[in-house]
Amino acid sequence: MAFKGTLLIDTEHCKGCGVCIVGCPNGCIALSKKVNKKGYNFLELVNDDCIGCANCAVVCPDGIIEVYRAKV
Repeated sequence: MAFKGTLLIDTEHCKGCGVCIVGCPNGCIALSKKVNKKGYNFLELVNDDCIGCANCAVVCPDGIIEVYRAKV
């Protein structure tokens, strides 16, 4: 059974540490070239390969990532 995932990212509280990027098995996330109000490059979803594994949310030190997962 396949799963499709998506992320809800609190971009204004993201510090751009990049820990979540290493944790993503499908390379779905990257740091944006844009910056938030605090001047940090924030996380963004860059492709449609997210499976909703939630590795990114688990390793995020600030808890700014919510993962949603649905059966396909």
